[in-house]
Amino acid sequence: MDRKFTLAVFTLDAQRYAIHLSNVERVIRVVELTPLPQAPEIVLGVVNVQGRIVPVVNIRKRFRLPEREMNLSDQLIIAHTSRRTVGLMVDTVIGVLDRSEKEVIAAEKILPNLVHVEGVVKLEDGMVLIHDLDKFLSLEEEKTLADAMG
Repeated sequence: MDRKFTLAVFTLDAQRYAIHLSNVERVIRVVELTPLPQAPEIVLGVVNVQGRIVPVVNIRKRFRLPEREMNLSDQLIIAHTSRRTVGLMVDTVIGVLDRSEKEVIAAEKILPNLVHVEGVVKLEDGMVLIHDLDKFLSLEEEKTLADAMG
């Protein structure tokens, strides 16, 4: 039987990316970040989400995109990995995409060793890279973040 995927699609610059909707808790407007001393370079800071302190990950750095100043129109995707809740700073969340497993091209078929990319979905007007949040932070970054958050 062909499994179905429901993806939350977001943009960084003009490129579309996605994570599994099942990982997403909510999407909020960007808020001021509090710096977190000794956090891994990939962590921009932390935010308070309903009494929980959530680290915000700089996915631009992970994807090797040019850095830019935070805009008031930016959004935070509050999402769960298997180990923790994180915030992902994105330009905008553009919607939800339903696809079958057959429509997803495995990352290994395109470019081996893409650690955090799970696959690609082709659309009429381009493609969407699907990311695996559980592989987003390296084990070393995960440990450093855990230590920094105390």
